[in-house]
Amino acid sequence: MKLWDKGYDINKKIEDFTVGRDREFDMAIAKYDVQASIAHAQMLCEMNMISSKENASLHQELNLIDHMITDGTFVIEDSVEDVHSQIEKILVAQLGDIGKKIHLGRSRNDQVLVALRLFFRDQLNMLIERTKSVVRVLLDTADKHKDILIPGYTHMQIGMVSSCGLWLSAFGEALIDDAEYIKNTISVINRNPLGTGAGYGSSLPLDRELTTMELEFEGLCINPINAQIGRGKSELLVANSLSAMALTLNKLAMDICLFSNENYRILSLPKEYTTGSSIMPHKKNPDVFELIRAKSNLIITLPNQVASIISNLTSGYHRDFQVQKEIVFPALEQMTVLLDLVEQCIPQLIFHNSQVGDDQYKYLWSVELVNQYVLEGMSFRDAYKKVGMDIDNDNYDPPKELNHTHIGSIGNLGLNLMRERLKTL
Repeated sequence: MKLWDKGYDINKKIEDFTVGRDREFDMAIAKYDVQASIAHAQMLCEMNMISSKENASLHQELNLIDHMITDGTFVIEDSVEDVHSQIEKILVAQLGDIGKKIHLGRSRNDQVLVALRLFFRDQLNMLIERTKSVVRVLLDTADKHKDILIPGYTHMQIGMVSSCGLWLSAFGEALIDDAEYIKNTISVINRNPLGTGAGYGSSLPLDRELTTMELEFEGLCINPINAQIGRGKSELLVANSLSAMALTLNKLAMDICLFSNENYRILSLPKEYTTGSSIMPHKKNPDVFELIRAKSNLIITLPNQVASIISNLTSGYHRDFQVQKEIVFPALEQMTVLLDLVEQCIPQLIFHNSQVGDDQYKYLWSVELVNQYVLEGMSFRDAYKKVGMDIDNDNYDPPKELNHTHIGSIGNLGLNLMRERLKTL
């Protein structure tokens, strides 16, 4: 069955190619098509285009389909093009002519658009909740280890003194930034395209405000052409949000891989979180973070993939848009997996306390020595030059006594400020 069926068969090879993996990915938006159909039927009833009795029948049958989706008994048949056709097929089979009325005043174009926007809204809201959970773990772990000093690096060279608290909470704050980005994305896509038809509206008296309220959108897609332009652009906004978060996870994973190296030995993972070598008996490899690094790299490229699909298209619908499901839907699922792994692994990190006292890290304290001279009355520029020349002439001695209270520290105030910011998400 096809919603555009006009009584002729399409070539089987062409049909298989054009449908692609649509049935597989359409299962993810099935319940949202039901929600939108219920709202659409209610609107048709309010506008006297179907009777109250017909609306009640449609509502009841759509609720039964929703239960089928929830309990896993709903399937998209091989002979049916997509989820929208499958739902209408069930309605017609159960309700006859009443089922045929559900498509009145809408096109498959706006039907797809509304289901996708509802799906993205839910997925992104769930992603924010998952991110908040990971941030709490990062901040709690940072708090637990905040006084352990570790080397800080710039240009991958020894820089200044840092701490476990400063390092871990940085990624907590970065994920808060990412979650706010996602929140802003939701605000942009949370607008109702239902009633815009194939991109040119409808001559029927549709109450789009009613469906906007029923589906809890923030507002309308006002111009119907822009609603269609939004197909692809919504996916691009989602892709950009995922890419930004993936970049944070990628950097965290890279740090952990580097810091667990024996030459750094800033931290290590419990052996049950590592893998071994088939020939080197000493190996305990951080494969989980190497894979997080690799998989996040793939998500980082997502905006380019989406932009490559939707660029060079005129306004209006194009079948090219269908391909986006194959890259965006799995990326949403993959991001949840990565966040779950980070949340599980971070509290298990084992930090090693003695690193900054090693001779290889003696230059970590050069800035503190400059500051010490300044506090004793020397100008900063003279103090900087003196310490630099002492280092070049091999006359540098790390400061023997320093107040470590503020060196590389995040402190309770910083952590609490991040926790307060987290509450606003």
